[in-house]
Amino acid sequence: MIEFKLNGKTVRTDDDPMTPLLWVVRDTFKLTGSKFGCGAGLCGACTMHVDGQAQRTCILPVSAVEGRDITTIEGLGTPEDLHPLQAAWNEHSVPQCGYCQSGQIMTAAALLESNPDVTEADVDAALAGNLCRCGCYVRIKKAIMSVGSQGVAFYDASKTSAAGEVEA
Repeated sequence: MIEFKLNGKTVRTDDDPMTPLLWVVRDTFKLTGSKFGCGAGLCGACTMHVDGQAQRTCILPVSAVEGRDITTIEGLGTPEDLHPLQAAWNEHSVPQCGYCQSGQIMTAAALLESNPDVTEADVDAALAGNLCRCGCYVRIKKAIMSVGSQGVAFYDASKTSAAGEVEA
């Protein structure tokens, strides 16, 4: 039995220890905001936070997160109380197809938590491996920079959204 915190709540799973965390979160705990893109950790669609750090979860075995804190896109905000990046995504009209958004937001959230005074070069470096098939990179960068310029510290793994609640 593998135990970890998922969006602030302790959960347990008896999934095969080598099953990628992405599939455990999506299939076992029914949180489908994080997406499968490449299966090789190259596109960023599967990005979640592991102890506050952005991690590609399509290649991360669930056994590697024993005792750790996992935050998914569902754990960042609620429709009633959007995370600052989610609000900026809307304000800057970032969404198109939406497939990459959770990974982009999770990567940006970890970046801004570690460095709220980001430069454009910081954003470019942090998101270099996050692919957007719709080509929304300019709007993505503007949204991230707008949150960073506010100096908003927002990552709080203990805050669980209603959508991020998980049955143990």
